[in-house]
Amino acid sequence: MQIYFSPEFMKEDAQVLNVVTDDNKPVGYMAFLMEEEKKKMYVYGQLEEEGVYEDFKDLVKPYLQGLTKLKPELEVYSYLTVGGKKVELGDEKKKEE
Repeated sequence: MQIYFSPEFMKEDAQVLNVVTDDNKPVGYMAFLMEEEKKKMYVYGQLEEEGVYEDFKDLVKPYLQGLTKLKPELEVYSYLTVGGKKVELGDEKKKEE
């Protein structure tokens, strides 16, 4: 199943994106909040269907990388789930080092 972002709300420091299938069925959401003063970006997202775990990960990772290229000074805090299971993007270890 193909999934896509469908913008719901967009501002310079915040975004809410619906996640929809190719037939426009909503399956979840993502939200980005940027706090310039504290140099932090918060990313939250949840999808209902477990079957799209890898698709969601493949969709989110380059999008998040693009946002961090625009604002490299921001530290990213994220919590993403698919069917209640946490999505590991593989970038978490970089923050700890």
